[in-house]
Amino acid sequence: MTQTAAVVRLVAETFGADLIGMYLHGSALLGGLRPHSDVDVLVVVRERTTARTRRALVEALLPISGDRADGGPARPVELTVVVQRDVRPWRFPPRCEFQYGEWLREAYEGGVTPEPEPSADLALLFTMVLQGDAPLAGPPPAEVLDAVPYADVVRALRAGVPELLAELGSDTRNVLLTLARIWSTLRTGTISSKGAAADWALARLPEEHRPVLAHARAVYRGDAEESWEPLLPAVGPHAAYVVAEIERAADEAEAGGEAEAEGEAEILGCGPPQP
Repeated sequence: MTQTAAVVRLVAETFGADLIGMYLHGSALLGGLRPHSDVDVLVVVRERTTARTRRALVEALLPISGDRADGGPARPVELTVVVQRDVRPWRFPPRCEFQYGEWLREAYEGGVTPEPEPSADLALLFTMVLQGDAPLAGPPPAEVLDAVPYADVVRALRAGVPELLAELGSDTRNVLLTLARIWSTLRTGTISSKGAAADWALARLPEEHRPVLAHARAVYRGDAEESWEPLLPAVGPHAAYVVAEIERAADEAEAGGEAEAEGEAEILGCGPPQP
C-alpha cells in the first residue's frame, strides 16, 4: 500500500459518513514530488471533532510519516481537516479543525493533542486545492469550497512570514524556499512549486544573496546534502532581503487589489497578479 493510500484509508475509517471530500495538493500537483516533499492532503468533514478523534489521528499518523516512520524513513505527511460550515461561506481567518505535520511531531509525541484554531494559511491551501482539482474522495473541490478572495490570499501570504522567520534556524531549507514562493506568488499571480519559485527568485536576487537560495534549491532537488555551516552567515541577510521584497510586493498588491479585484486578472481565481 502506498503512503497516500494509507492516509486515504485512515481518513475514511476515522470519519466514515461524516467525510465530505479529501483532496491532494502541494508538490504532487505543482511539478512533482521531490526527495523532501510532503504528502499534502486536505479533508473536509461535516461535523466538528472530539479530542479523542484528534488524538487517534495523531497516533495513527506518527508511524507512517517522516524520518521516524515505522519501517524506515517515509515522506512527511501534512494532513489538514476542516469542517465545511466553518469555511463555507468563506470567512477570514478560517478555522482549522486539525492539522498534522512533521514540524509538530515533538509536541505530539509528548502527548499534545491538537486543538481547532484560526489559520490564515488555509487561504493559500484552499487556493491550491481548487487549482489542483485532485479529489482522493468525494466531489470536485469547487463543489465543496468557496473561492478565496484575492485580498485574503495576500493577507495569508503576509501573515505567514513571522512564523517562518522564527523557524529559519531549525528548518532553513524549507523556510528559504517558502519565502521565495511567497515573493513569486505576490509578483506573478501563480502558486508554483518551491523549485520553480526558487528559479524565479534566483533570477531577481542580487548576486550576494543567490548562494543561499541556490543551495536550498539543490537540497530540495536531491542534488546536495542538507549542510548549512559554510552559508550560515549569509542566511539572515538573504532572508531579510527577501522579506523586504515580500513586504513591498504585498503593499503594492493590496493597493492595486482594491481597484482590480473584480477585474479580469486573477491569481488562480482569486485576484490580480502584480508585475
